[in-house]
Amino acid sequence: MIVNKSIKEIIDGYRVKQFSPVEVFRELVDQAKTINPKLNAFITINEDLGLQQAIRSEKKLMAGDDLGVLEGIPISFKDNIDTKGILTTSGSPIHKNRIPKRNAYAVKLLQDEGAVNIGKNNLYEFAFGITSKNPFFGDTINPWNNRVTAGGSSSGSAAAVAANLCFGSIGTDTAGSIRVPSSCCGVVGLKPSRDLISNQGITILSHSLDHVGPIARNVEDLSIIMEAFTKNSFGKNCICDLRGMRIGIPKLYFQNQVDSLVITYFNRALHALEDLGAIIIEIDMPIADDSRDTAHVIATSEVWYVHRDLIQSPLSEYSDGARKTFEKSKSISAHTYLEGLNKQIQLDQRITSLFENIDILVTPTIPVIPTEINVTDVELGGERESVDESLIRFTNLFNLTGHPALSIPCGLSHESIPIGLQFIANHFREDLLIKTAYSYEQAYLLEFYNKRIEMVKKLKEKALT
Repeated sequence: MIVNKSIKEIIDGYRVKQFSPVEVFRELVDQAKTINPKLNAFITINEDLGLQQAIRSEKKLMAGDDLGVLEGIPISFKDNIDTKGILTTSGSPIHKNRIPKRNAYAVKLLQDEGAVNIGKNNLYEFAFGITSKNPFFGDTINPWNNRVTAGGSSSGSAAAVAANLCFGSIGTDTAGSIRVPSSCCGVVGLKPSRDLISNQGITILSHSLDHVGPIARNVEDLSIIMEAFTKNSFGKNCICDLRGMRIGIPKLYFQNQVDSLVITYFNRALHALEDLGAIIIEIDMPIADDSRDTAHVIATSEVWYVHRDLIQSPLSEYSDGARKTFEKSKSISAHTYLEGLNKQIQLDQRITSLFENIDILVTPTIPVIPTEINVTDVELGGERESVDESLIRFTNLFNLTGHPALSIPCGLSHESIPIGLQFIANHFREDLLIKTAYSYEQAYLLEFYNKRIEMVKKLKEKALT
């Protein structure tokens, strides 16, 4: 089936006229219409305008014109990313009728390279949370297991990619909102370096912390989307060679209060990387302990400013979570905010210094197996922690520092729930992330990807009955 193919396979198929952009688009739309009612991954399926874009790509292909990097490839966008002429709600009833007059910069970059917009993905309202809940448009469902969270806030993007409803999706990440749902849904998600891709035209949460980036089915697909964004050929980094790669393992912070199965898969991944030729180096990293407090201060302070015009709407139109965030925002002093910004600079400098002795830092993506949807607290190592705080414990630091970070699957629980592995590199070294992730993927994840295809097959069969 076309929907199960990779971006590279689709591009190769176009070149030899095996199939056409219109054919591919229509099959994916059929897939989305069939499965989305079970997952709620899309708020809007962009059937009419998307078909027009696919027809344009097909005409270029038939005419032998120069083709873009993503020519004729259906890509979806998180619904806080502006798309010209297409409903863009940010997952909130406040924007239930909002149709932007222009594309966000990230959308323009991909459409200039021929990407076809297949639709807009569900999210936690205004990206305010890390779970897949949305009281207005309905919760996003994890395609692997409908009882557990799909993660957030880019929940719809990750679920749509995992269920083969699109070939890639663009999400946003304030504290882990690309990597956490990618981990929960068993796909590959990248938070690029800060400012590598502009946030222009995106309804962000925090000027200081927000990033925009891709979610894909595999590393090669992700590298192609990154090439469309940056004009850099990240595909050349899709090689299987980790000989001499120095991989740093934090001694304490990223291994405390972690589910035993997550630790098991993490240790297996370390052995796998070592078998591929990497050099494992233990490092001291005692600086991460207060990163969540610092991130909360900055994000909560800035969200009021970002939403200063929208807040003219009655607060009753927002969800409970959003209203609580606004209340906290009003109580943070300028001194506390400036102190947070100073800590952010210090954390950036300290993390950057680690890369003098290592090439890649590796951690679990999240410390727990994705929890059941209505669970609010977890207990690890005898200590209780809210699910929200737990899910961002290993990801939010790198929003503060702006270092690129990538989540890739590393296993399945006994209940077939994905577990993720996080790679972090120095600023603007996405090439090293892609090289490391691709080497690991090709050696150890092909069986996982086959299981994901089987999962989608069963999901579709259920949707049709």
